[in-house]
Amino acid sequence: MSNGPSRFLTTHVGSLPRPADLVQLMFAREDGLPLDKPAFEARVRKAVQQVVEKQAECGVDIVNDGEQSKPSYATYIKDRLDGFGGTGNSYVFQDIEEFPATKERILADPGREHRRTPACNAPIAVKDMEAVRTDADNLLAAIADCPGRIPFLSAASPGVTALFFRNDYYASQEDYVFAIADGLRHEYEAIAEAGIILQVDCPDLAMGRHTQFLDLSLSEFRDRMALNIEAINRATANIPPEQLRMHLCWGNYPGPHHCDVPMKDIVDMLWRARPQAIQFEAANPRHAHEYTVFDDITLPEGKVLIPGVIEVQSNYIEHPELVAQRIARYADRVGRDNVMAGTDCGFSIHAGSGGVDPMVVWRKLASLAEGARIASARYWPGS
Repeated sequence: MSNGPSRFLTTHVGSLPRPADLVQLMFAREDGLPLDKPAFEARVRKAVQQVVEKQAECGVDIVNDGEQSKPSYATYIKDRLDGFGGTGNSYVFQDIEEFPATKERILADPGREHRRTPACNAPIAVKDMEAVRTDADNLLAAIADCPGRIPFLSAASPGVTALFFRNDYYASQEDYVFAIADGLRHEYEAIAEAGIILQVDCPDLAMGRHTQFLDLSLSEFRDRMALNIEAINRATANIPPEQLRMHLCWGNYPGPHHCDVPMKDIVDMLWRARPQAIQFEAANPRHAHEYTVFDDITLPEGKVLIPGVIEVQSNYIEHPELVAQRIARYADRVGRDNVMAGTDCGFSIHAGSGGVDPMVVWRKLASLAEGARIASARYWPGS
């Protein structure tokens, strides 16, 4: 996975706005209400077709299904793996505890009451072998009408699954995370076997620091990172690194984020992971300055950076020149061939959530593509 001839490729993190009627169907399914399964699946297929077409219209190169079939980027795992039947999980966002009004607004997210995160209370095993294949089929059918686009599908990491779903069954965190890794192997390999790039979503590698792992020192948190990365490597062992990318995230919620672990304190750990490409937040006000980390760090051979050059919690539409400048910050430091352009996170990581007007989302992605064209003309003059 590398840039195309003479230009910066563009992509995004995964979730895109779902149609309002599909959101309501998703809520009904999460709440256990009766649902016409064939009708639901047909609505998902149509939504995937539409969201792929929109990405292509915006000029995005590496596109996905917008996660239209999932209630969220992580909680869908409960429907595909056995073992999750315990009582609901909860955790603390340390940064919002100091700001009660902000906390109240975040917890008032309209999709929150439909979000299900049952604890693990039994052995983990694959429950649904076909859901991921259906996702792949829907994406490939949609992309057939959009020539030149490259497909990717996202999947939760073992670590973020453990973050969302409390362990009430396994004797240790290591046993739990590795059991999840073994359970997710089918999901990962099915995506790769379909010829689709696999994106492993890993908020646990950053957001975990100020949520579940509040009591850990930085050194202890890095040890937890090492465990979760080892689980990724175990689950993806049969997939070539160039067909893999991973997303690092400090949490896509409109909080102050002043408790986020700095990139400089964890970046060296990322090179241990098998995925060739690393996606990370680089546009929002808390992390936009961290490109300077690469003044002192040499990018390991074979690795590719996908910095977020579009922020996903604001209705401001980034100017294409700003996008080009943000791309340049990384291209100047690690080389033009080792950079793609992405977004900080998903735009609608949970069904019913998302602070950006859906119409603005598409304009943001169009600005992403235009900014990449501007930057490409500067880094490959005359091409």
